[in-house]
Amino acid sequence: MNFDIKDIKLAKEGALRIGWANQSMPVLNRIRDRFEKKKPLKGVRITACLHVTTETASLMQTLKAGGAGVVLCASNPLSTQDDAAAALVKNDKISVFAIKGENHKTYYQHINAALDTKPHYTMDDGADLVSTLHSERAELIAGVRGGTEETTTGIIRLRSMAADGVLKYPIIAVNDARTKHFFDNRYGTGQSTIDGIIRATNRLIAGSSFVVCGYGWCGRGLAMRARGMGANVIITEVDAVAALEAVMDGFTVMTIKQAAKVGDIFCTLTGNINVIAKEHFKTMKDGAIVANSGHFNVELDLKGLDTITKSKRTIRPFVEEHVIENGRRINVLGEGRLINLAAAEGHPSSVMDMSFANQALSIEYMVKNKTTLDNNVYPVPADIDMAIAREKLAAMGISIDNLTAEQKKYLSSWTMGT
Repeated sequence: MNFDIKDIKLAKEGALRIGWANQSMPVLNRIRDRFEKKKPLKGVRITACLHVTTETASLMQTLKAGGAGVVLCASNPLSTQDDAAAALVKNDKISVFAIKGENHKTYYQHINAALDTKPHYTMDDGADLVSTLHSERAELIAGVRGGTEETTTGIIRLRSMAADGVLKYPIIAVNDARTKHFFDNRYGTGQSTIDGIIRATNRLIAGSSFVVCGYGWCGRGLAMRARGMGANVIITEVDAVAALEAVMDGFTVMTIKQAAKVGDIFCTLTGNINVIAKEHFKTMKDGAIVANSGHFNVELDLKGLDTITKSKRTIRPFVEEHVIENGRRINVLGEGRLINLAAAEGHPSSVMDMSFANQALSIEYMVKNKTTLDNNVYPVPADIDMAIAREKLAAMGISIDNLTAEQKKYLSSWTMGT
């Protein structure tokens, strides 16, 4: 078994933390129990490019329980939890290629090492795996039957590939499942991003002017949590409807040019490039804190910042202080990478329970329906989404009503009115 991790001796600590995460993942645990008995993934090879966390470890264990051969690499150079990687290698005999802080070259070496296993299915978070497969490892595509994608940024890339006619196999957009983006993106990102910013800086959120760039589901979640901690929350947007929603939700909305001058803490969550650009860094307050919680660090124009930086130093873990030409200090967190994973532990396991249940069941669905899907991006089937919601409610001890026969008839009728 091949692998490349930081230290196999971290396995004991990793196993304890994986066990702790599993306690809050009842839906995935139920799927694992069924997979263990039925082996629906027997003989299938899966290459996963995901954040290597304790919650991801639980997903890998579930896929292996279903009979799959599983290989895991990191979807971000700073998101790996080295103890979780070690535990998967030592205790579960799963090949892992991931080291926290790996450089760009090693990151892609790990992706290629994971692809060397010739997967039948891919499991991606950001589409770097799929992109590499199509651009550099095209000889393997003939053996690939399908894949899944975890996050908004990856789905944007994959839909672009499909629109251009270059996507060579079907992908299920796990991110778009209601039990994923309503909860993972909003509550998971909201809490874990605040967690990462506080761990990195130990700054007080209350009373600060907190700028959230982007009011999608992730931005909504962060804005909600920042306001709950007493911040004056400012939203920047390019979508008029999203901006209007932010106003109706009680937030201040302005352009990033305006916000740059008044913000104390900034966080981007857009999936786009150069959201905070060089001209915005120039006008920020002395001591401004800048972070990103979108998938790629391109949301911050760090190259542009470097051109106006006179000196820089790492002032504390995950905080790089840039002294710019006007003498002001700009503090960039976690190299501009996902702050919730760079400086913290990512989403809580209870919310990843639903996200990774969608991953496991979507792969099972693709295995069952591999001959019926074209080379396109598909939603998670509605019955899977609803089944996960029901399982989550049941695990929480919550019961809901069912429609009566009369109500079903009414909803399907055009003749029954007042």
